[in-house]
Amino acid sequence: MELQELFHQNPWWKDKSLIEKDYDIVKWGERKYKWIPKLVDSVELHPFSLHFVLGPRQAGKTTALKLLIQKLLSQGHEPKSLFYFNCENVGGFKELSEVLALYREFKEGNALKNSILFFDEITLPKEWYRAVKFEIDIGKLRNDVVILTGSSSIAVKREVELFPGRRGQGKDYTLLPLSFREFVKIIDPNLEKNIPAFTSFADLEQKVPSALLYESELQKHLSDYMEYGGYPLSVSNLHGSKEEAKRVYSTWIKNAFLKAERSDIIAKQIVKVLVETMQTDISWEKASQEIELKSPKTVFAYVDLLRSIFALNILYNLDPNKKKISFGRNKKIYVRDPLLLDIFEEWGFVRVKDRAACMAETLVVEQLVRMFPEKTFFWKNGFEVDAMVLEKNKLYGFEVKWSEQPQAKRLSQLEKFFIISKKGYHKEPCTIPLAVFLGMCGKQQ
Repeated sequence: MELQELFHQNPWWKDKSLIEKDYDIVKWGERKYKWIPKLVDSVELHPFSLHFVLGPRQAGKTTALKLLIQKLLSQGHEPKSLFYFNCENVGGFKELSEVLALYREFKEGNALKNSILFFDEITLPKEWYRAVKFEIDIGKLRNDVVILTGSSSIAVKREVELFPGRRGQGKDYTLLPLSFREFVKIIDPNLEKNIPAFTSFADLEQKVPSALLYESELQKHLSDYMEYGGYPLSVSNLHGSKEEAKRVYSTWIKNAFLKAERSDIIAKQIVKVLVETMQTDISWEKASQEIELKSPKTVFAYVDLLRSIFALNILYNLDPNKKKISFGRNKKIYVRDPLLLDIFEEWGFVRVKDRAACMAETLVVEQLVRMFPEKTFFWKNGFEVDAMVLEKNKLYGFEVKWSEQPQAKRLSQLEKFFIISKKGYHKEPCTIPLAVFLGMCGKQQ
């Protein structure tokens, strides 16, 4: 590794105004609809900190880092103290160690006491953690902030455990495609300001009437969101062709299988099963009967890979009496964004039976998972509750009914029960139109 490569990736060291010509900054500026990711304003920059930023590829992590660098430069930070490095072409930890050593020498040569180091796609070099861990252990990063991004939750979470006591004030951040409320904020900011956001299930019921005033406007935007989803490339081409976005994100998923040495043929077979059974609970055994390998372990491995790259949600069955997960029972699988459903349908040469109803349930589950990670489940035994949230040892149930006069059975163990409908509002049971509910979902973890 040569020092010139570091200069190439950090042109603001020579002239801070060159950040404005950075490829990612220029592409961001050219978008019709653009936004500054929350990370730019929320990440804490107190040394020593080792932060991890997770999220799917092409969700805007690189752009977020560049926008953060742009912001820091505008605030007067020393340009040479801001070090960005893309790890895509780094083979392993030895090369990464060379990069760190080069920057360390450059930093010392310029008498810099503090730095902020940005390593993009850190999980791509093999055993990357060895290089970072070594720098921490010898005290070379004690006055710095280190921000690492990764596209696989499995890779990062597994390797984060190798840093006990080495993260300082570091935190984990997740950067996902736009939620519906975030989508509305970009497309129609004045509308978003008028929609109350709920922060607890108790105040959800109280705030619904105020949000209902804007149901028709929210419904219009929801139709677009159901069609285009929240990925940057798709949103930036709203009302235009989705083909480029589908190609880019399809390639990302295919590459994830290839890097994991998984068969794209088996992947398409499993994706076909997932699309056909969406909204339906299924076992790994049942799914394996539809693919050529007939292996439940294989099905789980492929589905879990899709989950780890933020393409799918897996909901487990929760026993409402014991409030414990029934891992051995059937699961429910949902895609995490409308655009991904398009891609999976094309992969499997199959279409969901009722796209609107399927997408409605999918979006409710996705929003609950975002707001209550690792606390969202479902229940089925005679009848079904589409989603349940276990919060502070209390259960809150959600049933998505895509009909004009929705009705649903209520589970007695639930603290509160909500019906999410196509349209129509009722106090008991609390029935909320989908567009209104999603528009009110503002709290993110």
